[in-house]
Amino acid sequence: MKQEFKRLIWKELLLWKESIDRKPIILRGARQVGKTTLARQFGKTFSHFIEFNLEKAKNHKLVEQSNNVYQLIESLSLQNKLPASEWKDTLLFIDEIQESPKAIGLLRYFYEEVPDLSVIAAGSLIEHSFKNVKSFPVGRVNYLYLFPLNFKEYLEAEGNKLILERLQNIPIDSVAHPILLEAFHTYCIIGGMPEVVAHYLSNNDITALLPIYESIWNTYKDDVAKYTDNASEQRVIKHIMNAAPALVDKRVKFQNFGNSNYKSREVSEGFRSLDQAKVIQIIYPSTNTKPPIIPDQKKSPRIQLLDTGLLNFDLEIQANMLTMNDLSNAYRGAIVPHLITQEIISLNTLSYKKPNFWVRDKTQSTAEVDLLRVRNGIAIPIEIKSGATGTLKSLHQFIDQAPHSLAVRMYAGEYRIEKSKTRKGKAFYLMNIPYYLGSFIDQYLDYFIEKHH
Repeated sequence: MKQEFKRLIWKELLLWKESIDRKPIILRGARQVGKTTLARQFGKTFSHFIEFNLEKAKNHKLVEQSNNVYQLIESLSLQNKLPASEWKDTLLFIDEIQESPKAIGLLRYFYEEVPDLSVIAAGSLIEHSFKNVKSFPVGRVNYLYLFPLNFKEYLEAEGNKLILERLQNIPIDSVAHPILLEAFHTYCIIGGMPEVVAHYLSNNDITALLPIYESIWNTYKDDVAKYTDNASEQRVIKHIMNAAPALVDKRVKFQNFGNSNYKSREVSEGFRSLDQAKVIQIIYPSTNTKPPIIPDQKKSPRIQLLDTGLLNFDLEIQANMLTMNDLSNAYRGAIVPHLITQEIISLNTLSYKKPNFWVRDKTQSTAEVDLLRVRNGIAIPIEIKSGATGTLKSLHQFIDQAPHSLAVRMYAGEYRIEKSKTRKGKAFYLMNIPYYLGSFIDQYLDYFIEKHH
């Protein structure tokens, strides 16, 4: 089932189309997050659309036999009965470009020699092909990043325009709160994989989604061989993929990861490959309370899966989540923070930067804040929990060290800002916002800073 969703990245594509200096785009992201569907949808804004999939042997052969970019384009023009005079309003979409390092190298010549033709390339595992590119098109291509649907995109897919209009109001009003909370609970359970969302919106049956999750997750596991150079590395990555979901509520160590006998170096290299593929990522903490926020790779990281729906499926907790009123407690409190981190990652359309969490730079300290977000030169701590404000011990420790007095709690309750004090007596403002506002976090932080900093 292919459904065209309105994606956050769409506005970037429109700006690119109108740009005078239009470089080829490489659309990056894990498998099955909607790259091909998005390119086809965008192709409808052009008079002509050519799709060229390099997993097909005849297309791969055509690239390898072409001596230059003109020869390749002329072959494609003949195949598609498209004269050169029509190139100016044509989108060429090169799918699965990771299958041909030569094709990646040719992208620079599209920009330099055929600027009238609009070119989008897409692929997963592209980093693993970069090392084989003889002449990489540095400065001759732009990147855009695509992830699973965030909550705003999910609501767009639902077609609930009234709720989306309410979300534009900052702060959100209390009338919309229960409706948004209910929709977010569903989104939290099923996640944002496009195929899953499309099936759910067509029949509202979560049990019918299980074969789809299994197919997607098994596809990622079957791709393991492409991340590796030998059978030993394959075994390590398979072990990581099997063990990682159960550890999302913990900070992890690489040595003997998941009760294995694997050494730290082996596990670290396996995670690096999965991280590049955006399937499973590792997120390191920072001890900074002001910018720049520098990840401390000597400290234990957290695990972040591509999609929370896939995580819930692997943990077999979706049925239990359906009966919960407050998902803050799901899987020892790990699921909602995982999803909000996923949503913040989804905001990286133009460049990719991992989020960070905070830990106190003190031996044996257990102080930990779920997220750090920098806005207007201020590093604001974000705690995600359902407990009373008096239990925000780690948040208090951050504020005591920080050069400002602003903090955020995301929870199942309604929006409000309150004055509070740390246990050491430092006064600060605490913005409490519902956890369905993850994809709006930057707008709320800007509002908060303007109002109280």
